[in-house]
Amino acid sequence: MLDVNPLNERVWKRYTRPFEGASDVLRRVATYVAEKGESHAIGANDHVGGAPGNLWADAYYELMASGKFLPNSPTLMNAGRGEGQNQLAACFVLPLEDDMKSIMTSLTHQVLIHKSGGGTGFNFSRLRPKGAMVGSTNGVASGPVSFLSLFDKATSVVQQGGMRRGANMGILDWRHRDALDFVNAKADGTLTNFNISLAVDGEFFALLDAGDARVSELWETLTANAWKNGDPGLVFLDRINEGNTVPHLGALEATNPCGESPLFPYEACNLGSLNLAAFVDEAGHFEWGKLRPAVVTAVHFLNDVISACDYPLPEIERNVLQTRKIGLGVMGWADCLALIGIHYASDEAVDLARAISQEIRQIATLTSETLARVLGPFPAYKEALGYPPRRNATLTCIAPTGSISLLAGCSSGIEPHFARSYTRRIVERDGDVTVDVEAPILGEVRRRYPGTPVESLVPTALEIPPVWHVRHQAAWQTGVHLAVSKTVNLPASATVEQVREIYRMAYDLGCKGITVYRDGSKDSQVLSSKSADKPPVLATPRKAGRPDELTGRTRKVPTVFGNLYLTVNEMDGSPFEVFATLGKGGKEVSAATEAIGRLISLGLRHGVPMEEIVRQLKGIAGEQPVFDEDGTIKSLPDAIGRALERMGGKPVTVNGASLCPDCGSVLLHEEGCQKCVCGFSKC
Repeated sequence: MLDVNPLNERVWKRYTRPFEGASDVLRRVATYVAEKGESHAIGANDHVGGAPGNLWADAYYELMASGKFLPNSPTLMNAGRGEGQNQLAACFVLPLEDDMKSIMTSLTHQVLIHKSGGGTGFNFSRLRPKGAMVGSTNGVASGPVSFLSLFDKATSVVQQGGMRRGANMGILDWRHRDALDFVNAKADGTLTNFNISLAVDGEFFALLDAGDARVSELWETLTANAWKNGDPGLVFLDRINEGNTVPHLGALEATNPCGESPLFPYEACNLGSLNLAAFVDEAGHFEWGKLRPAVVTAVHFLNDVISACDYPLPEIERNVLQTRKIGLGVMGWADCLALIGIHYASDEAVDLARAISQEIRQIATLTSETLARVLGPFPAYKEALGYPPRRNATLTCIAPTGSISLLAGCSSGIEPHFARSYTRRIVERDGDVTVDVEAPILGEVRRRYPGTPVESLVPTALEIPPVWHVRHQAAWQTGVHLAVSKTVNLPASATVEQVREIYRMAYDLGCKGITVYRDGSKDSQVLSSKSADKPPVLATPRKAGRPDELTGRTRKVPTVFGNLYLTVNEMDGSPFEVFATLGKGGKEVSAATEAIGRLISLGLRHGVPMEEIVRQLKGIAGEQPVFDEDGTIKSLPDAIGRALERMGGKPVTVNGASLCPDCGSVLLHEEGCQKCVCGFSKC
């Protein structure tokens, strides 16, 4: 049964209201979805393994409380919240046409969606390239990348339900004239609220194999940037449209932020995940017989979510109800394999993944067909589509499960564990404390397989050769209508050529997209493997003491805590000391600011190059950015780094690691998403 424990207590607090416990949350969600959905119209003679009549609320509660299934976070947070506030969908796709009205309309709609708790995806390919003539003004276009920055800045100033920043996906077709600018768009560490993916297809790879100069340059630049900082990823639009279940409505061109839901403009993804670890018995056998009724009930639940949701825009409600797409996925896959006694990097694991994926799809499809016989097919259904009438245009999808997998006490999605143990920071009233934590599955593996080294059954992401990451993604894709969210985690020693091999392999094996992340590739990454450690900066202490009088300059920089005044004094023509003060901001923040200045001064007096100091500070991201003439100031340390750079340091390009707004830890890269060990997820 799901419960609150020291590992997930802080995560549960995001979902509970005053006087609610975990059980109350699940009861509230189950009751609201059952009452507002359509399954209550399914009688005892019509159901196929679920619950008859008015018992759906109990069935939904039991499925969730047993730890076998949880819906996406917006459903847990908002179901039963109040009139007009029941926004239950996770992510959305918005259109972008090549005119200012369309662009600004989508910008407004993006803000409204983020405010409601959803993420957004866009395809920028229809926007004319940089430098193209604009007939209505006799001017020139600024290009897709400039508008990508505009949407990113809008995201930075809007919190989702007052809790977190929204997430976005930006896609551009490889044929676009600005494609090279696009693949370089995140090379300087900006666009922190966007994942970006280049849309490629079979023609692209054919030209690459033929040695086309433009495609080769694009490929080399893209993969070098992916090696450097994880972006861009690839999205395979030809593969996506091969699986388009309603092609008469048009071609699919965009996905949600983590790439697992290719959608039409103004469609939404309504997602939920089965915990596969909950279907392994004490003897280590996968319980296929228990999977079937769980899938049936989960499909009923997600179909009801579509009817129960208060959508943020009328255009979204109209389009969602036309296709009624749902995405039933999985989590706990790594734990499931460990309980069975199978290593993640094995043919046996990949074969089981393929079998479970296809079984879930088959059961889900049959359930939707049964719903269609009672309630009618989704309105956009046509017999010419070539499959029997069903209630939902899509049924399966594997999405990021960062928060809900912590609630369920299992591994995320289809990912291996990032680490078997880690140090977690906990914010307490009397000060922060750190505790050593190990993955819950380890204790169960020790109990079931005494004498077997846990690392042989619970390998970490970086211990698994990259080829197995891709093979797992491809195997799960065989039973998925939409797509699979996954990150191929690479060791720090990985090469650009290996990134190219992984990207090409993903296309050849039938994946619909691919992302990678190389350990230690962020200049300011703190949580990384020892192999990613960089050579120390060699510094020679200055022998001269401080004279009584020095001259320097002071620069004012805006921050969320007030104006920062940064003074740099020089000696013998080189920076010698730094004083950092805030105009306001409170004693603790002011003290921290002064401390940063003192530490910078200590480094300078011991010969640490200013460029290295800037590199360490610039790009550190906080939760409340500020905008000035230099662009987005991400945090107080970022403000100091930028100011030092402007005051004489050489220009420094960094790829700053994003920090968790809840606990301050560096965000990890899994499932095409940025997540934290404390349970925070940007997706």
